[in-house]
Amino acid sequence: MNKLSLPRRTTTLMIQGCTSDAGKTTLVAALCRILHRRGVKVAPFKPQNMALNSAVTIDGGEIGRAQALQAQAAGLAPRIDFNPVLLKPTTDRRAQVIIHGHAVDTLDARAYHEYKRVAMSAVMQSWQRLVEEFDSVIVEGAGSPAEINLRDRDIANMGFAEAVDVPVILIADIDRGGVFAHLVGTLELLSANEQARIKGFVINRFRGDIGLLESGLDWLEARTGKPVLGVLPYLHGLMLDAEDAIATTSQAKSSTRLKAVAIAYPRCSNHNDLDPLRLHPEVAFSWLAPGDSLPPCDLIILPGSKAVQADLAWLREHGHDVAIQRHLRYGGRVIGLCGGYQMLGQWLHDPQGLEGSPGSQPGLGLLAMETTLASEKQLKNVTGRLNVSASGMAIRGTTNDTTKQNTQETVNLGTRIAGYEIHMGVTYGKALENPAIRFDDGRDDGAISTDNQIFSTYCHGLFDQPEALTALLAWAGLKNAVAVDLSARREADLDRLADAVEAAIDWEKLGVG
Repeated sequence: MNKLSLPRRTTTLMIQGCTSDAGKTTLVAALCRILHRRGVKVAPFKPQNMALNSAVTIDGGEIGRAQALQAQAAGLAPRIDFNPVLLKPTTDRRAQVIIHGHAVDTLDARAYHEYKRVAMSAVMQSWQRLVEEFDSVIVEGAGSPAEINLRDRDIANMGFAEAVDVPVILIADIDRGGVFAHLVGTLELLSANEQARIKGFVINRFRGDIGLLESGLDWLEARTGKPVLGVLPYLHGLMLDAEDAIATTSQAKSSTRLKAVAIAYPRCSNHNDLDPLRLHPEVAFSWLAPGDSLPPCDLIILPGSKAVQADLAWLREHGHDVAIQRHLRYGGRVIGLCGGYQMLGQWLHDPQGLEGSPGSQPGLGLLAMETTLASEKQLKNVTGRLNVSASGMAIRGTTNDTTKQNTQETVNLGTRIAGYEIHMGVTYGKALENPAIRFDDGRDDGAISTDNQIFSTYCHGLFDQPEALTALLAWAGLKNAVAVDLSARREADLDRLADAVEAAIDWEKLGVG
């Protein structure tokens, strides 16, 4: 493959990791924020991502959630070029392939291997547009460059770095242990050309006395001939959107007034929807781990799913359907988000076999509605109002039918929301006569059950707005909740991360910014 020449004004750097979750995403976000604060026009880039957490872009596409976070760090709205290839697993062997923001097929690993030539073309198109527009582009790799079985036709790590001639930094997480083995072992498994491309190392999440690490750093530099560019500190309480793994850490909470449990089924997606609940000081939040039984709680959340029928079958196998029904009989509340919303209906239809074998499956039967999966994915950023007031009162009837229980005055009590839609289903039925949300474009979305115990919607990101979070917590039973602003928290943590990285990195050796 011919190498792409860069415009002279564009500086680039690629962050690759020794393992998944080594710190690639956070380092790219930090570098984007640092350069942005210095007045550099910088953009993030991840050629290929595999994740179930995603975001809707301003140009009407879908990218990995981590790249939306990195865009925010760079002071940018997310766009499809920041992540031109996104893989969303539907089973252990198959994944939906999203090119330039839109789903093109569902392929198994062998078929995707053959498809990589097409995917690489999309990657290069996006890369060319970014280097023509931005002063700096910070690239994130995927997994590890030392995965021997994935090196043929690689577009995510060294295959891409070689194609565009970009320098590479290798990062490893010392908190997991074995950091020197990770770095040296990864380097040894690379070709001579790839080794030469490694500019240096970054060690992530160190805590303790740095003096005790110095002998190891000296040995590493002598052994490899590569400099250690920085040792990043362990930042307690850092809250940034997880790329894919469900975040389970929570801050210490001295006084909680509502217990919420979310079910972590195998293909759970966009689970960072629930970060505001996890971090709320008055909410005792937990993810239900596989094999555990649903504990007594005030609120059960059914999050999004990339394989709704399979996850619903899993839910039934574990007896969670019975537990949800018992929860409702005792007056508990349930929130269904996207795929979780679809599960609450009477039937799930998949006539095209988009998520498995064609056919229909009964839902939980808790809402009078059905869903038919469709090949065209809905991708929209949305604003509107909850049909729930700030005090938690449900607003009944369709919001454009004031002859029911509503008056226009009542309708306007609904709390403002902003979020996004990413789904492939069309939902219909009597339950939708009491919608959960009225979008500003005139559409109704979701449903609130007639007994006011179930709230369901296709809208992601509802809890990110403090007013909407407070209203939904009031609906669930937590009145006068403390306001939590996740967006402000995310901005503050991006700055805290950037401050720490800026102080720890040897910028002269790094050669960026």
